[in-house]
Amino acid sequence: QVQLVESGGGLVQAGGSLRLSCAASGRTFSNLRMGWFRQAPGKERECVAAISRSGSSTYYADSVKGRFTVSRDNAKNTVYLQMNSLKPEDTAVYYCAADLTVAFGVLITIRAYDYWGQGTQVTVSS
Repeated sequence: QVQLVESGGGLVQAGGSLRLSCAASGRTFSNLRMGWFRQAPGKERECVAAISRSGSSTYYADSVKGRFTVSRDNAKNTVYLQMNSLKPEDTAVYYCAADLTVAFGVLITIRAYDYWGQGTQVTVSS
């Protein structure tokens, strides 16, 4: 079992920044591929960023490239999503997810992830 707890969401004005954190427990964190997803009302859940086990490889959706940064601290069992230049269209519930497969690279396939956090709301006002 892996427990994932997100924090850092909130209300911010357009152009502002937030940093999301996801603390993991239950498994060796450095063995987990991690991803950040979001789901807006009426829309499908989408992958916005993903990071490899070591942190050396990352993925970003085109919609957030250049504005969001994913990172991890394996010593703290935590993955982060730094979100800058936020736009109203970034408003969504953000989830972190963990993949138990010990593999290289990043994983962006939603259904392949094994564990999910409870989500944290991010609201960007115009």
